[in-house]
Amino acid sequence: MAWKVASPLARRPLARTKLGLGHGCTREGWGPWGADTFAPTELKATGTAHFFNFLLNSSDYRILLKDEDHDRMYVGSKDYVLSLDLHDINREPLIIHWPASQQRIEECILSGKNSNGECGNFIRLIQPWNRTHLYVCGTGAYNPICAFVNRGRKAQVRGGRDEGCEGSGRRWVDGTGWVSLALLSADEELYAGVYIDFMGTDAAIFRTMGKQTAMRTDQYNSRWLNDPAFVRAQLIPDSSERNDDKLYFFFREKSADAPLSPGVYSRIGRICLNDDGGHCCLVNKWSTFLKARLVCSVPGPDGIETHFDELQDVFIQQTQDTKNPVIYAVFSASGSVFKGSAVCVYSMADIRMVFNGPFAHKEGPNYQWMPYTGKMPYPRPGTCPGGTFTPSMKSTKDYPDEVINFMRAHPLMYHAVYPTHRQPLVVRTNVNYRFTTVAVDQVDAADGRYEVLFLGTDRGTVQKVIVLPRDDMETEELMLEEIEVFKVRVSLSYTLCRQQLYVSSAVGVTHLALHRCDVYGEACADCCLARDPYCAWDGSACTRYSASSKRRSRRQDVRHGNPIRQCRGYNSNANKNAVEAVQYGVEGSTAFLECQPRSPQASVKWLLQKDNSDRRKELRVEGRVLRTEQGLLLRALQLTDSGLYSCTATENNFKHTVTKVQLRVLSSRAVHAVLVQAETPPGLPGAPTPRYQDLLQLLTQPEMGLLDQYCQGYWRHTAASPPQPLAGLKAKEQQDQKKPRNRRNHQPETYGHT
Repeated sequence: MAWKVASPLARRPLARTKLGLGHGCTREGWGPWGADTFAPTELKATGTAHFFNFLLNSSDYRILLKDEDHDRMYVGSKDYVLSLDLHDINREPLIIHWPASQQRIEECILSGKNSNGECGNFIRLIQPWNRTHLYVCGTGAYNPICAFVNRGRKAQVRGGRDEGCEGSGRRWVDGTGWVSLALLSADEELYAGVYIDFMGTDAAIFRTMGKQTAMRTDQYNSRWLNDPAFVRAQLIPDSSERNDDKLYFFFREKSADAPLSPGVYSRIGRICLNDDGGHCCLVNKWSTFLKARLVCSVPGPDGIETHFDELQDVFIQQTQDTKNPVIYAVFSASGSVFKGSAVCVYSMADIRMVFNGPFAHKEGPNYQWMPYTGKMPYPRPGTCPGGTFTPSMKSTKDYPDEVINFMRAHPLMYHAVYPTHRQPLVVRTNVNYRFTTVAVDQVDAADGRYEVLFLGTDRGTVQKVIVLPRDDMETEELMLEEIEVFKVRVSLSYTLCRQQLYVSSAVGVTHLALHRCDVYGEACADCCLARDPYCAWDGSACTRYSASSKRRSRRQDVRHGNPIRQCRGYNSNANKNAVEAVQYGVEGSTAFLECQPRSPQASVKWLLQKDNSDRRKELRVEGRVLRTEQGLLLRALQLTDSGLYSCTATENNFKHTVTKVQLRVLSSRAVHAVLVQAETPPGLPGAPTPRYQDLLQLLTQPEMGLLDQYCQGYWRHTAASPPQPLAGLKAKEQQDQKKPRNRRNHQPETYGHT
């Protein structure tokens, strides 16, 4: 039994072979499927993005597993499982078509669950089971199905064993989506944070399969879990003793203290892997479950903090010490008044300190949360059996009843976990988007190591942000660039050893390069001001920085971005790439002069040198003049607005010209006379009328052809319809007003008016 490889030359549906999974389950074998799709023009032109070009009748793509040993990436979507090459996601993709049964889909629709298309088999779990097989689960239209799939070797798949698709996994797969999962393949045990009932009211953290007893959290106990949304699960060892290993869960839940106006709190919870539950109390339920609040807030001058309470994503940055990874978390605040996003960083030392601190306890006349100060039972609740502190206790069933009862009533820690330096690393407020996911890379540059954050948003963009150290243990964040990958919410997946970033969304998957040095321009100053640790000036171009390269002409200054010091001898070329254009406008209409510096941190000024004058004055933004992020808008043009407009960008005391536009304003009377000079258009082709020739004499030679083409097109349009010169003029003006004003790809010489 083998999986078929999708041929790179085949971009059309081919026959697929049914393969049995046993117990009434079926799946379809790996096979090709395709039709070309189109990537965004800019990314495709620069060759820095590779989109998955096999069009499937699917949605909700999620990168669920990266197998770097076999150079494969596994993606789950609606009714499909994809195995893609890590180097080239379009090279010999392997595809399994695995829909829910038609009978189950009909039953799901009758139950009223298909309002948003949920009645499908959404793949939510792909985890390695052993060296040869994967464990794959899907929602099965609210009737979960699971199977063992032979992972194969590169493009070939060997015969796999048929396993039951039902069984233990059937009880705990939710219908709308898994969001926090961890499979420990060494012990063949699956841990999951899910809702287990059809109505979505019973949330639990489960352990199933494997040799140990099946476990779950206390059912319908709001002190433990109160309408949670699970985000991530991660195994993090506490010490060299394996019995101390704990599984950490990241989730958000509603506050149980204010049922009438429930707030949302972000949490970090943990359990011991060798937890067997209690002997009399909490039988087959976790007896080591603890949780603490995860705080991401901006402190105010008066001590009042602004909180970002909704946890969206977590990224675990591994270090040389496996016991102390760095945790990056994305939060959002979506209140009716304040909206924003933030990224906070946490250390395991701070997390362990909170879990070793006092327990939260309600007491007093107002029944308020207070630190528990009573007698602490032994062993301390939350301690793993057989570990460093309890070597004589081999199971949690050996714990005294007072420990189990205390654990059941006190799962919450009193202190909260605060981020490093007690403030966020990145903050966005008053913007029309939210951060949804994060991936982090540690980059070595010429002047040190830097954190580069890739932040996905709910509008389909990926922001590339660098964090720079400052004095007094503070940091500064700079957004290097923002790339539009999709039009919808995205999720990120990052492979450290291969330096690759993968982006998934509801509509597809793409692979992005971590650096695009060539877009920073051809001048040393532009490359230096970019402050991108991936890039450096090599003497002739902005290229990928390599620490092993020892070139005398290499220039890079990430921390300060000072081109005056770094680019001596090259600054004379800083202005040679300034765009010089000629643009025409008509008196009384509107003109837009585009200017977008490469660096978002640059300050922009506009200078105007009027005709017959050698002086340049700074243009004041008032009245008819409006400055935007994309350029300068001039409304109700006047003849006196003609002149040379220079856009200058200044950053770190370095000033250079970005663009120059020679604006020429035409008299509205002359243009109007040309358009309405005769009710009967001249023969085509034919010489222009005397009035037309008079107007052409007002223009310089290079623009004559363009205006002639414009007028000939106008007359050709009026020749096919009744003569209505004034109506045609109004229609043309309305059409011009609707033209996009962002001329990113204009040539050095452009003509026309708006």
